[in-house]
Amino acid sequence: MKSDFFKYQAQTSPNPLAIEIKKASGCYIYDIHNKKYLDFIAGVSANTLGHNHPKIVGAIKKQVDTYLHVMVYGEFIQKPQVELSKLLSNHLPKNLNSVYLTNSGTEAIEGALKLAKRVTGRYEIIAAKNSYHGNTMGAMSVCGLEQQNSAFRPLIPGTKFITFNNLKDLNKISKNTAAVILETIQGGAGFIEPINDYLAMVQQRCNKVGAMLILDEIQTGIGRTGTFFGFENYQVIPDIIVSGKGLGGGMPIGAFISSYENMAYLKQNPKLGHITTFGGHPVIAASAVATLQELFKSSLIKDVLVKEKLIRKLLVHPSIIEIRGRGLMLALIFKDSATVNHIILTAIKKGLLLFWLLFEPNAIRITPPLTISDQEIKEGCSIILNILNQNNC
Repeated sequence: MKSDFFKYQAQTSPNPLAIEIKKASGCYIYDIHNKKYLDFIAGVSANTLGHNHPKIVGAIKKQVDTYLHVMVYGEFIQKPQVELSKLLSNHLPKNLNSVYLTNSGTEAIEGALKLAKRVTGRYEIIAAKNSYHGNTMGAMSVCGLEQQNSAFRPLIPGTKFITFNNLKDLNKISKNTAAVILETIQGGAGFIEPINDYLAMVQQRCNKVGAMLILDEIQTGIGRTGTFFGFENYQVIPDIIVSGKGLGGGMPIGAFISSYENMAYLKQNPKLGHITTFGGHPVIAASAVATLQELFKSSLIKDVLVKEKLIRKLLVHPSIIEIRGRGLMLALIFKDSATVNHIILTAIKKGLLLFWLLFEPNAIRITPPLTISDQEIKEGCSIILNILNQNNC
């Protein structure tokens, strides 16, 4: 299988981890040799309830037995799509009451950008340096790292970049601006939180010039920061939010959400302003409904900040310069990338899955399932500390 993996499957990096998976359950993944790995990655923040959660698996099986894809998105009334859209809307501010379901977070970014241009009649988009919003051409156009973009230019024109948390840059938002798109917490850059009421100040500037505020909640949403969506932590209500990753509970999904009045622009002049064949797939939507229902009826979201405190309490070591992020979206910062690489690769040998961040080479990602127990947190943190102590990192 490993040789076929490298021979037939397109690769995304020179050296993939290439662990051959046999099964996964809860917060553990098992390879073909039955070695188990404690998962501190959660599919890069995607497996909200861990692996093979019985409520999610049950919802998927029930829907598979009912119907699969029946029609392109938006034409037929399909119960899982309607239930999911209603569930999201009922747990969001009143202006975020219309949901467009997509196949991925990246596609949802594309839809959000199109919507902002359509509503405002403007073309300029302002994004943040060191941002990450996905890998399609439109999403890459608002990603602020040239080393990722340069090989694929020309991208979509009309994008300007500002520095995250820099209030002076807000003057660049003008009456030519259709939208400002930001990650609520910058992910690939190293889990950088907004400070000094930054997001509120951005919204204030947007309101002044008639621009829309799009918040990318693909990673920060669905309970990961201790609230349903991350923006709830920062006294701001965006015009459009984008979701993905954890929304599907391990299944591929995305969504962009705005007001009914805004979304109406996509159905006329021209009609079919944004279309997708498989977006809102009934099996995927059923998985997302089960994920949200479990979150809302349990204490999992409330417990996120308690688990964060435990991680911060345990991971105290001279080699850890700081711990960035919020909730169960944390980044350990070290002095250099060599230390990071050593810890991640050694941890795998010891049965702990950690991972890198896109643009910050000195960071280690800790984004476990929200279902992780205190004992599992202690187990994983102990492995990290043992590696640091044994190797004098």
